[in-house]
Amino acid sequence: MADCMKAAALLRGWDDILVLCHASPDGDTLGSAGALVRGLGALGKRVFFACGDKIDEKYSYLFEGLAPLGREPAHIVSVDVATPSLLGSLEEEYAGRIDLAIDHHSGHTLFARESWVEPDSAANSELIYLLLQELGVSIDKAMADCLYTGISTDTGCFRYANVTPRTHRIAARLLELEADGARINREMHESKSKAQIEAERILMESMAFSCGGKCAMVQVPLSIYERTGVQEGDLEGMAALPRQIKGVLLGVTLKEKENGLVKGSVRSNPPANAREIGESFGGGGHPGAAGFTLPGMTLSQAAEKVEAACREQLLRLGLL
Repeated sequence: MADCMKAAALLRGWDDILVLCHASPDGDTLGSAGALVRGLGALGKRVFFACGDKIDEKYSYLFEGLAPLGREPAHIVSVDVATPSLLGSLEEEYAGRIDLAIDHHSGHTLFARESWVEPDSAANSELIYLLLQELGVSIDKAMADCLYTGISTDTGCFRYANVTPRTHRIAARLLELEADGARINREMHESKSKAQIEAERILMESMAFSCGGKCAMVQVPLSIYERTGVQEGDLEGMAALPRQIKGVLLGVTLKEKENGLVKGSVRSNPPANAREIGESFGGGGHPGAAGFTLPGMTLSQAAEKVEAACREQLLRLGLL
């Protein structure tokens, strides 16, 4: 198991690097990748990035001026990826070839040749900040914006229980380095289109409760995009909404995808554990937030399976 110093030593010796994000990318995996690609590039290395899914337009500023994968890389690094299945469409090509995994999930599976995992880190972007410091990179505004985005999104704008004093110290330093914190927080947490509001209204009205109100589930059909004009990336924040309801311990969002896939997101309040639900379906995450993918199922079939898993956990905890 590597640490920051060993990860930095490895990267110093590599000159041709591909950085992989996880599928259904969020601000932390993208912010980690954007900052790492920029930082390694500043050291004169040839660096590319890749993601198994389309990157939403609201994150486009993280990669301005950067080139996507242009040729077969000599070394591969994954950021914020807990398990190979979370690479999505990139899993088959790259899962067995990753040289270094940098992650902060407590349920991380050791799939890379070397791994640096710190589960106590609120965001993977914290680790990338420390890594760039260790490498002697002079963090510019673009890197600071990437890292601040990752920290802000993975902490719910510094509201979640995963936030530590170090989180605030790093965020403060990024603001000193001219990260546009106000704009980033507004864009990530407060700005919504009319189509997004309409889609959320429809989906919230169809929310289903079970387990005596301790489990709330939202199903997002493909038809919602044509019906409202909303983009898939605009509904990333839906996962957090069911958990906000008083009494809900497990909030589940199921999104219908192309090719018979259903993408699941779980958010939990103690003592429920979202990671256990995610791992039971081959995914992973944190105790408070996890994700997974179910192939070959309809939304209703996926809902039945996930609801049963939630019920089983709550029964085991003596909450039903």
